[in-house]
Amino acid sequence: MKNVILLSLLLFLSVFVYGQQQYTTTNKEAIKYFALANQSIDEHQYDQAIAQLQKAIGEDNNFIEAHAQLGDIMHLQRNNKGAVEEFRKVIALNPDFSRAVYIKIADMEISESLYPDALKHLQKYLSYAGITEQNKFYAQKLIKDCIFSMEALQHPIAFKPINMGPNINTAADEYSPVSTADDKTIIYTRQIALNEDFYQSSKVNNEWQKSTYLSDKINTPNYNEGSESISQDGKFLFFTGCNRPDGRGRCDIYVAQKKGDDWGKPFDLSPPVNTAGWESQPSISADGRTLYFVSNRKGGYGGYDIWKSTLTEKGWGEPENLGPNINTSYNEQSPFIHPDDSTLYFCSNGWPGMGGQDLFVSRLGKDGKWQVPKNLGYPINTNGDESGLSLTANGNFAFFSSNKLDGYGGFDIYTFEMPPELRPHIVTYVKGFVSDAKTRQPLESAVEIIALESNKSVYQDYSSGDRGDFLATISAGKNYGLNISKPGYLFYSENFSLVGHTSSNPFNITVLLEPIEVGNKVILKNIFFDTNKYQLELESRSELQKLIEFMALNPTVHIEISGHTDNVGNDELNKTLSENRAKSVYDYLISGKVDPSRMIYKGYGKTMPIAPNITDEDRAKNRRTEFKIIAK
Repeated sequence: MKNVILLSLLLFLSVFVYGQQQYTTTNKEAIKYFALANQSIDEHQYDQAIAQLQKAIGEDNNFIEAHAQLGDIMHLQRNNKGAVEEFRKVIALNPDFSRAVYIKIADMEISESLYPDALKHLQKYLSYAGITEQNKFYAQKLIKDCIFSMEALQHPIAFKPINMGPNINTAADEYSPVSTADDKTIIYTRQIALNEDFYQSSKVNNEWQKSTYLSDKINTPNYNEGSESISQDGKFLFFTGCNRPDGRGRCDIYVAQKKGDDWGKPFDLSPPVNTAGWESQPSISADGRTLYFVSNRKGGYGGYDIWKSTLTEKGWGEPENLGPNINTSYNEQSPFIHPDDSTLYFCSNGWPGMGGQDLFVSRLGKDGKWQVPKNLGYPINTNGDESGLSLTANGNFAFFSSNKLDGYGGFDIYTFEMPPELRPHIVTYVKGFVSDAKTRQPLESAVEIIALESNKSVYQDYSSGDRGDFLATISAGKNYGLNISKPGYLFYSENFSLVGHTSSNPFNITVLLEPIEVGNKVILKNIFFDTNKYQLELESRSELQKLIEFMALNPTVHIEISGHTDNVGNDELNKTLSENRAKSVYDYLISGKVDPSRMIYKGYGKTMPIAPNITDEDRAKNRRTEFKIIAK
């Protein structure tokens, strides 16, 4: 997408200048045809104007104004090759006929990948005096495009796009693909007879199945749905709806929630996200609490900008512009925030690129600010428009759409292996199923994942009531605690250590929640002590707080806190250590206002193993802290 305002201005100037009465020809027939062409241009009859200008040139091939006017119309009709040829004739006939010719021809040469020629013409354009600041800025931007492109062509990156096949692609247009974290479902837009609707496909035995219509609850016969973002667990769909009767502006962002095998009715996000203006192209973060989107609202840097809104207790917060390291005075669009929540892919025609819109990646710095984006390079980017990209949660593969490759017709969806240097941080996911330990019936339960070092929640949601399932993504480099709870049940505790983790293999767990009954117990997997010590480590805070909350919600419950060790070392020392560790938990709970009369603590040393004391892994299981219901 070029700078439309500048292009229109230049075209207007060309008509005005070339329409003067003093021409570079004295041939009356040529002037007559030229005047008729100007009249046709005023009436927007461009094909007729081209024919008249060609007649004028036929009368006098050195008629510079006719060549220049013909170049303008060809440019308007996107015949860039023809336009370049005509402007080159203008320059050959008189290099100083019009300085505007140089920026016009350069703009089109970039579109045709003629970067060295464009660079030469831009440098010539800037040699003229009296150029406006706006046009100088644009010329300098195009120079940066040329320099980048010439370098990129010399260093192509690996890129082998694969068509996703007839189960997804048809003779219609398919585009805007997004997938769930487990890479089992893909949702995309298909356009049939100017109507855009969502379709979905599921992966079975590593093969994408025949696509199906997403839902009558979301798709409509009279309005377009597109530019979607699916939550990592596949339960929420954010999308763009335009000109809908329930909308606030020309285009709004909507969200729908999965209901069993179908979807609920979508609703329009309230202000301050949606306004009377234009909001589109949502991308939801992995934790579901930050929404990235595109808007031309006030307060931006120009054109379309990328913004974000954070979910608060009162709803979506006031949108925040992502700032000058992302947004330019041109257009930034199609944001895709990867599940690592720190890698953003988007398209822009403002940052140096190959021409038109290119794809970029920016990473979140340690200071919490987005870094200057990196162009994804050639041949992922070309001299045309690259308009959108999404990645699998593991970051190894990307999805995009194109009408330039051998496909089934129109735009098709393709996938390719993302070059390692352009991938996000390693991400994996936890996929679980929660059910009652006795009845094995699915349970809707609160699920929370906490980064233990910071004690910060990175995921909060509920397992589904009909299936008891949940899915959450977690990034490598941290230790995480998982807690699952439901009134009337003991909570479930799990630990995932991803420090030094180099694999994206998922964690699949089955959780059986025990009812609150005497004798039932919970292993507190996120209670930590240093070797041979009984002082609680800071990473234990979140687990201890869950236990405090459990005791507050169940005021009649009495518990025994127990400490256990493996069989390594002196038995008496192990028993003392285990008792001291249990007491440390006991003392912490008292500091959290738990009545000490509701608790006892014991140390069992090595006497109650839950695994053979043979391997390091099994011995680690035996070194544990538990609590058991002793009265209710």
